[in-house]
Amino acid sequence: MVSKPLHVTVNGIEQPVEDIPEQLMMLDYLNEYRNLTGTRFGCGIGVCRACTVIVDHEDGRSEEIRTCITGAHYFEGKSIRTVEGHATRDENGDVAKLSEVQQQFLDHFSFQCSYCAPGFVNAATVLVERLQREPVPRSQLEATISDALESHLCRCTGYVRYFRAVRAAVLATPGTTVEG
Repeated sequence: MVSKPLHVTVNGIEQPVEDIPEQLMMLDYLNEYRNLTGTRFGCGIGVCRACTVIVDHEDGRSEEIRTCITGAHYFEGKSIRTVEGHATRDENGDVAKLSEVQQQFLDHFSFQCSYCAPGFVNAATVLVERLQREPVPRSQLEATISDALESHLCRCTGYVRYFRAVRAAVLATPGTTVEG
């Protein structure tokens, strides 16, 4: 098996450069090499999006990427966030404060089995960050949330709770909506 070095930043930490098999999917890299198991293997074909991570671009944009169908080397030189990277941690590495999205998911009892939750957390985070840069009229918020979440699958039918939690997270974040 052919390997080559991978340079990647995960959750704000530059990872040790290691020779990684060229065919290794990013999901497997995160789970097996970094012990970050929040990124989940669901369908294995990129449909359910439980494996979604966030790629942070240099221009400030963030983007969802499915890791079960994307090779680790696609992320060469990139900065990514997994679900483990959203909460604020104290000096011991323990969770001190959840992100607004994570807190709203808990407050709204958004998930049952939680298998799909990492993908939904990342999708909602990307949405909130986009709306901070490009606010939408308040009258378009529900449609905007639906568009952002519609490709994520929940086998426990948690869609209504996810939708309500994301709506609350958007409304709790200043500058994400405008009148209209």
